[in-house]
Amino acid sequence: MGAAYFYHLTRGPLERTLPVLLGKAREAGWRIAVRGRDADRMEWLDEKLWQGADDGFLPHGLAGGPHDALQPILLTTAAAATNDPACLMAIDGAEVAPEEVQRLERVCVLFDGNDPEAVQVARGQWKALTGAGCSAQYWSEESGRWEKKAESGQGA
Repeated sequence: MGAAYFYHLTRGPLERTLPVLLGKAREAGWRIAVRGRDADRMEWLDEKLWQGADDGFLPHGLAGGPHDALQPILLTTAAAATNDPACLMAIDGAEVAPEEVQRLERVCVLFDGNDPEAVQVARGQWKALTGAGCSAQYWSEESGRWEKKAESGQGA
């Protein structure tokens, strides 16, 4: 059974934080689905990931291509990723079902702490997932480094 990790972005933007988390997930040997809500935003993110640091190449693809099932990292707006991920990273308020948290190794919910609406959506997701019995951790970068601020569920 996995857990949901909530990342409250207050200092670094998504395009800087996501590659770090993707790198750690790849180091764990996981395939990853990055789920967003808007196709244009996913195209923008695809471009940003290709322009990443020279020493941090992240093999990935945008859903809809002929090799989606082979992608180590698949950017998608669909509820089901075709690359058989062990990890889901939800951005921009993309929905996450309790069953996904329980089935996958890890679910990461990244949200913009400078956007009151995004914070409210993340709070709702936390309540829904922990209310369904999922383990969850809340991480904040407010101090300048990532710190675990709350934990709920199995083993907490």
